[in-house]
Amino acid sequence: MKDLKEKAIKGGLAKACSQGTTVFLRVGSLMVLGRLLSPKEFGLVGMVTAVIGVLSLFRDFGLSTATVQREYVSEDQLSTLFWINLFVGGILALFSVGVAPLVARFYNEPRLVAVTTVLALGFIFNAAGVQHGALLQRQMRFTAMAIIETVSLFGSTTLGIIMALRGFGYWSLVAMTVSASAISSVCVWIACTWIPGMPRKGVGVRSMMRFGGTITVNSLVVYVAYNLEKVLLGRFWGADAIGIYGRAYQLITIPTDNLNSSIGGVAFSALSRIQNDPERLKSYFLKGYSLVLTLTLPITFACALFAPDVIFVVLGPKWKDAAAIFRLLAPTILIFAIINPLAWLLFSIGMVARSLKIVLVLAPLVIIGYLIGLPHGPQGVAFAYSLVMTLWVVPHVYWCVHGTMISFRDITLAVGRPLLSGILAAGVSLAAQVYYGPLLAPLPRLILGGTILLGVYVGMLFYVMGQKTIYLDLLRNLRRRPTVEEKALVSA
Repeated sequence: MKDLKEKAIKGGLAKACSQGTTVFLRVGSLMVLGRLLSPKEFGLVGMVTAVIGVLSLFRDFGLSTATVQREYVSEDQLSTLFWINLFVGGILALFSVGVAPLVARFYNEPRLVAVTTVLALGFIFNAAGVQHGALLQRQMRFTAMAIIETVSLFGSTTLGIIMALRGFGYWSLVAMTVSASAISSVCVWIACTWIPGMPRKGVGVRSMMRFGGTITVNSLVVYVAYNLEKVLLGRFWGADAIGIYGRAYQLITIPTDNLNSSIGGVAFSALSRIQNDPERLKSYFLKGYSLVLTLTLPITFACALFAPDVIFVVLGPKWKDAAAIFRLLAPTILIFAIINPLAWLLFSIGMVARSLKIVLVLAPLVIIGYLIGLPHGPQGVAFAYSLVMTLWVVPHVYWCVHGTMISFRDITLAVGRPLLSGILAAGVSLAAQVYYGPLLAPLPRLILGGTILLGVYVGMLFYVMGQKTIYLDLLRNLRRRPTVEEKALVSA
């Protein structure tokens, strides 16, 4: 099991490093497309994705997670799950085409019929690669997964930019979204080399479908809670409002999505393999949890402190109205870094019912916040969203860890040192910005401020808080070669 721990740490750090390329591509595409397209064009596509995006939660019915979480999975089960996924994907695509006129009528925007119809193809492309991707994750082939993500993102981004340069407008965003799914599915088939057989009855997929169904309902509630504001803004404030809010929201979620993807995928796979060993599971979880928090905190403070410069550098001057929204949403980066990893814990030990109960309480609170902030436009919604999530974080953590091998004290200790280091670093950076800010242009001001923030943060965390040894140990694990026993454990 020690070898599995080292493999998990090594895989997590390697995948986290590879996510740097993904972040670069996502931010780069925003920088280019933000200058080629208008907020209204982003808003038109955002209107559709906010509505039919909820259907994407059903594209694998939670069966990819069930495949990874199970201790043993047979060939017949995998093949049956593949065909179930493909069938569900086809149904969702047809349903999206059917509701396209209703989406257009809801927003009073006829162009959305065609947009919705084309985006529906993504359900079929996604469904075709669900089980292949789950197999790669189960086998902890994180390097292959990272390469696939990079290739699909690079290919789709390149297509979107070329189309935008040639004057296709919002269709460049539609093509970018659909092509990403198609490229990803082709790549996972090539990497996995598994060919599904015919579906069979009585192979034991019902329990997996119950597990996956619970996860799907959980994801559905979470999606509605975190995306209803986009639907409301599009309906009552128009395409420009949702375009500006959507780009600020997208920038805010890039750190959370990439860290959760890189470290979360490794952590869930490793924790699922040792779900019956509480002591080791606790040790592995807390290491991954601490790593997420440590990486997230300086990003959170940087987004809050340097919001206008970030928006100017990434999106350009015509998006200046997004800066205030971006700053108001910044606290959610840290909030999600605190609460999202707890899902790894609950899912890996099979406590999906508790996770569902938690989000069923959270969702109404967030929606009420949206409704209160909606009369004040995008900024009012952003403020209400951040406020509700901040007030909710302590009850959420306590409810998640109650009765598990992780205590509330474990979580507070993991959060405490990085948070104190981040607060001090933010104070020093803010004071320095007051002094040199008016003298510099946005890009050098952002670079200098970020350097000061990161330098003080690392110095505080390593030397004042005494965390240097912990991270040196993580780096040493990167240099270790996997053993035969480790490979056997990972492949099980």
